[in-house]
Amino acid sequence: MVRAGRSGCIKKIRGGSMSLFDVTVEASCGAARALSFETAHGTVRTPMFMPVGTHATVKGITPDQLHALNSQVVLANTYHLYMRPGVDVVEEAGGIQRFMNYDGPMLTDSGGFQLFSLDHMMKTDADGVTFHARDYDGSAHRWTPESNMDIQQRIGADICMQLDQCIGYPCEKEDVAASTALSWEWAKRCCDAHSRIDQALFAIVQGGMHLDLRLESVRRLLEIDAESRSSGGRGFQGFGIGGYSVGEPHDVMFETLGQVTRALPDDRPRYLMGVGNPTTLVRAVREGVDMFDCVLPTRTGRMGTAFSSQGRMNMRNAKYKRDFTSLDHACDCPVCRQYTRAYLRHLVMQKEMLGGILLSVHNLHFLISLMGRAREAILDGIYEEFYRAWMASPAANDY
Repeated sequence: MVRAGRSGCIKKIRGGSMSLFDVTVEASCGAARALSFETAHGTVRTPMFMPVGTHATVKGITPDQLHALNSQVVLANTYHLYMRPGVDVVEEAGGIQRFMNYDGPMLTDSGGFQLFSLDHMMKTDADGVTFHARDYDGSAHRWTPESNMDIQQRIGADICMQLDQCIGYPCEKEDVAASTALSWEWAKRCCDAHSRIDQALFAIVQGGMHLDLRLESVRRLLEIDAESRSSGGRGFQGFGIGGYSVGEPHDVMFETLGQVTRALPDDRPRYLMGVGNPTTLVRAVREGVDMFDCVLPTRTGRMGTAFSSQGRMNMRNAKYKRDFTSLDHACDCPVCRQYTRAYLRHLVMQKEMLGGILLSVHNLHFLISLMGRAREAILDGIYEEFYRAWMASPAANDY
């Protein structure tokens, strides 16, 4: 059944049970979508923001707190789990969810971005990447797309990402083209190597800030997907969009993002990787993005900064010393219900760990709730009104 809403919005109601990773497009409003899909650890509803639990923990936040915040998918990092505690430990524990006592859906990124950050300690060739783990013990390691899939399947998250090659900004187009080609070649090998049926595999669109390279990346990935499915494989269950948020101005990203999302299939989630700026999220949903992750809310919280409906709040500011009002009057999170600005400033100034924890809880709630409201606006057929209200708010230009 399809119901037409306002402003070209469409609401789709689909009955019956869903298989793992089958996507229901519940509603669309322009390019913005509200999706749902099943994982072995629960239903995922989009648009949504994923807290980052790099080392099998969202810094300072317990699994119970994540559930209370209505967190859905939590992200963990393959490189860091591989280095410590080791894949064998996570596997012996029964997988990543049991290891960290989080019973919701999880996603592991491939670790490709972390290898990129190792810079001169890493060497890439057509077959894979050799790196020295300078941030651990300096030991040498070799990853290929196949070994990376084996690692992620043993970690056991509900969603895993292909191994790709990340590249910085700015970068010569010739270098971006070579890196993009290597990433889609590795996507094919990841697709062939991935066999865990209770785990989704997402491919990653690369191409830097060059629209032609990004559309070529999409075309190649869709060819790989179709070839896999025609031969009895599962192809890709979703698509990451990587290579943004690497230092470029936000407007540069939006010059190409919408055309990339429109080239991707409607029946698979679209995940904009490493983006956590509230205004960027609202704009990207309007362009058809479904999923986001970033360390920004917890990192800025630990540094003493709060997100709010009025913009960023530096809690070190002396004006909060005798401010006994709630952190954000428009927020209903536990922190805003129970603590004053004066107390939060005191914790931050004293460098008490509780200050960073409370601000992290609040910031995560802010982004998760923002995406929840975006979803409701799409379902109600009023996303354009929601978007305009946000862009006219005091917060819009402060992120």
